[in-house]
Amino acid sequence: MSPDHSDDTTAQADIIPQTLVGISFPDIYRAQEFLTAVTRLKANGSLVLEDAVIVVKDDDGKTVVRETIDPQPGRSAISGGMWTGLFGLLLGGPVGWAAGTAIGAGAGALTAKVVDLGISDEWVGWFRDAVKPGTATVAVLASEIIEDHLVAEVHRFAGSELVYANFDAEMIGRLERALEA
Repeated sequence: MSPDHSDDTTAQADIIPQTLVGISFPDIYRAQEFLTAVTRLKANGSLVLEDAVIVVKDDDGKTVVRETIDPQPGRSAISGGMWTGLFGLLLGGPVGWAAGTAIGAGAGALTAKVVDLGISDEWVGWFRDAVKPGTATVAVLASEIIEDHLVAEVHRFAGSELVYANFDAEMIGRLERALEA
């Protein structure tokens, strides 16, 4: 039993189910800092991080999306090509290696395009459209969130903007107040 048992029961009562939160920042550095803060909340047991996405839109409207858990086509193609090429080399020599590499690379890239883990592609697209030029948005999919810990962390990022959250109205208000400059 922890020394302050009353805080443990309060924290347990404030745990909420899986949710999606998007916060917009004036630059990529603040967005990355927030993602680091969310990772720290995960390490401290204040939430279970399912996925996170950073969407950056430059002043010209060009958007770059970085997902934390969805497989990337390039990496998946290299990995698939390497493993099936090795298997092909063992079974068919140099010809097997060439065929295995080609088949594995194609399969790896295709798998990365089809597999959608964490935040759905539809939501990533929504955030891509919602991001204002010259800003960066972090979308976090998490569960077992201890509300007070999240609000305390979000408070450090005053001046940023809550873009989306599927919390109840009270929690959305708390987050918005924490982000006010």
